[in-house]
Amino acid sequence: MEDWAARDPKRRATMQKKKLIFLTALVLVVMAAQHAAAQHLNFIIYPARGQSQQQLQQDRIECQTWATQQTGFDPLAMPTATAPPPPGAQGSAVGGAVRGGAVGAATGLAIGSLSGDAGRGAATGAIAGGVFGGLSSHSRQQDAQRAQQQWANQQASQHMQQRNAFDRAFTACMTGRGYTVH
Repeated sequence: MEDWAARDPKRRATMQKKKLIFLTALVLVVMAAQHAAAQHLNFIIYPARGQSQQQLQQDRIECQTWATQQTGFDPLAMPTATAPPPPGAQGSAVGGAVRGGAVGAATGLAIGSLSGDAGRGAATGAIAGGVFGGLSSHSRQQDAQRAQQQWANQQASQHMQQRNAFDRAFTACMTGRGYTVH
């Protein structure tokens, strides 16, 4: 693994970007989970039927277990992604410009040789190909970044939906046992 990273700095940079995006998304999901868990700990539970503190703790544990079984969501568990992140863009804008420039130069050379000025045709083709190749590559990278951000947002949204379902189930259980929950 070290060999390809040393030989191909662009690939290494791309892998580092992917890792950074993935870790950022993971941190966001963990922060959302911690925020949700903190909210859970901040439930205000009033023993409306005069239940003891010991009974409250027992009911709380049983209702957490029941809510987890009903929703499939455990607020105390480490959140995991439900889908893998989308792949990142390959290559760089500079690489796209170089490839586009090479293709443009070859095309310009061919067209220029037909008109009698192959050098000027190759230069014009190289410039145009470089600009379009660079723009195209940059656009692909932006698309990949948007896809990664969308994936992170979807993961956080799914986590919050599951958390909300758990909270409703927990509240219903505790209310059914004679507590007022806010």
